[in-house]
Amino acid sequence: MRLLRPDAVLVQAAIAGALSFAHLHDLASAAGQNGWKAWAYPVSVDLLLVAAWHRMRTLRAAGTPAPAAWTWFAIALTASLGANVATAGLLDLGHVPPWLRILVAGWPALAFFGGTLLAHTTTATARPAEPDIAAEPDLPLYEPAPPFAPLAEPEPPAVEAPEPVPALPPAPTPAPAPAVAVPAALIDHARKVADDHHARTGAPIDADTLRARLGVPAHFADAIAAQLT
Repeated sequence: MRLLRPDAVLVQAAIAGALSFAHLHDLASAAGQNGWKAWAYPVSVDLLLVAAWHRMRTLRAAGTPAPAAWTWFAIALTASLGANVATAGLLDLGHVPPWLRILVAGWPALAFFGGTLLAHTTTATARPAEPDIAAEPDLPLYEPAPPFAPLAEPEPPAVEAPEPVPALPPAPTPAPAPAVAVPAALIDHARKVADDHHARTGAPIDADTLRARLGVPAHFADAIAAQLT
């Protein structure tokens, strides 16, 4: 028969747990939680502390960050340490302040919320092992097609040379316009008008201005302008 040997670590953990359990019970009872409710508070705090620690270890082993587990572990540890310090004579358990009654009364909802989040936190699933590609035989990705004889290219049809296009006959040269006979007196008068125009404007007179000044047709004005140059 195997003898049971006492473990100092387990004994110390049992004593510390019992004292913390009693402190939480006393604080809950002083805050107005009587009967079985005062005993349920230590159980709730310690279970949340253990659940958060277990979730942290599980996530760490899976290589997943665990910020939520650390948060709820710190909340449960703060509640446990706060109860231990509050019952050490620093707080009058006969006259508990209202804010502490509010914290004690709101703890069940907070613990339930934290426990639910910890229970539904998923861990990273292990990836399936990839097949060993090196162990598989090297198979060709495609089979080469059998050689085939090249097809004979058809000869292009003979193209007949186009017939030469006959050259077009040259366009007839327009006959020169007959010269216009201008009286000498009109030429002299036109020269005076041209000199007067040149003196006033500094530029030679053109055919249109000459026609307007003399009042002659356009062909007369062109003939006179040609003789004045």
